[in-house]
Amino acid sequence: MLHIVLFQPEIPQNTGNVGRMCAITKCRLHLIHPLGFTITDRHLKRSGMDYWYSLDVHHHADWTAFRASEHAPKRLWLFTTKATQVYWDAKFEEGDGLVFGNEGHGSPEWLHTEVGENRVTLPQYNPELRSLNLSTAVGIATYEALRQLRVPARI
Repeated sequence: MLHIVLFQPEIPQNTGNVGRMCAITKCRLHLIHPLGFTITDRHLKRSGMDYWYSLDVHHHADWTAFRASEHAPKRLWLFTTKATQVYWDAKFEEGDGLVFGNEGHGSPEWLHTEVGENRVTLPQYNPELRSLNLSTAVGIATYEALRQLRVPARI
């Protein structure tokens, strides 16, 4: 199983889209609180639609609770615009966790330090722009990890 970890997400539509993708790909979604919205938010439900009920989602009060959880991944990859290693060079393994910072602030410096060398970035071809939308970045990263793991899918 692949784990998708959203660190304090702020926009319900992004989290809903990520949740829908996790349900489709059978990835576990970890939501690290505090969230910038409530799970009952109508935008979250609209973007996640009825897929939310098929989702393996785990809520964690904070990062410490996430790391202590028996359901947490053992190895983490932090996706960040501050990394120098491109995600194509990462060697993902079964059970890895792909971590994404929030839309407004990314990931705090202490999280970069904790993850260490397993920090990767999606290449940007226009350096004048800040970054991709969170749910787009999560989708790109998830499907690359699944490709590497050769997880069989229904086509």
